[in-house]
Amino acid sequence: MTPSLPARVAAEFLGTLVLVLAVVGSGIMASALSADRGVVLLGNTLSTILVLAVLIYLFLPLSGAHFNPVVTAVMAWEKTLSWFHAASFIPAQIAGGIAGALLANVVFDLPLVDLSTTDRVSAGTLMGEVIATAGLIMVIVVAVRRKQANVLAWLVPAWIGAAYFFTSSTSFANPAVTLGRMFSDTFAGISPASAPGFIVAQVVGAAGGVILAMIFAKRS
Repeated sequence: MTPSLPARVAAEFLGTLVLVLAVVGSGIMASALSADRGVVLLGNTLSTILVLAVLIYLFLPLSGAHFNPVVTAVMAWEKTLSWFHAASFIPAQIAGGIAGALLANVVFDLPLVDLSTTDRVSAGTLMGEVIATAGLIMVIVVAVRRKQANVLAWLVPAWIGAAYFFTSSTSFANPAVTLGRMFSDTFAGISPASAPGFIVAQVVGAAGGVILAMIFAKRS
């Protein structure tokens, strides 16, 4: 039986919420446990990888487990999702991302809304976001075109986890996550002034990822 639209929207909201809760919360916890930024980044990365794998496994059959507006837009472009559904998913993802950051603040006894002061924009970080998002979209589209979406539960965490360390931006690769992370002035935060640049880079990267997928995977 095909899941109802409200159920699919709820899955995208909840999945994005938990993803951002894990990203922000693990950053807070790791920062409290170690002053070594490498150790903190490693803890943040491992938590993100593991929660992504679980969330994709749980929600892939229900909503496609996008948790990411650029992924949703690309799936609509690929005609595996209607634009009507995409227009319903994206606000839910953004709301979920913000709610996840707010919940992380509450869990760690921080102010509910604590706008980040971490400026992240530079030529290097923006290029990093283009690369991270392009790779993510290429992986997803290639898997979908090959009718192997079931492997995304490990491919997506593998790409994002690797890109945490080989991009200077630490691989946000997600506008909803970027917007959510504005609301926590902690290790994983990004200032409101930096967020627009990251989102533009993610959109550019997504377009690049679609082009790469066209080269490396034909439609079945």
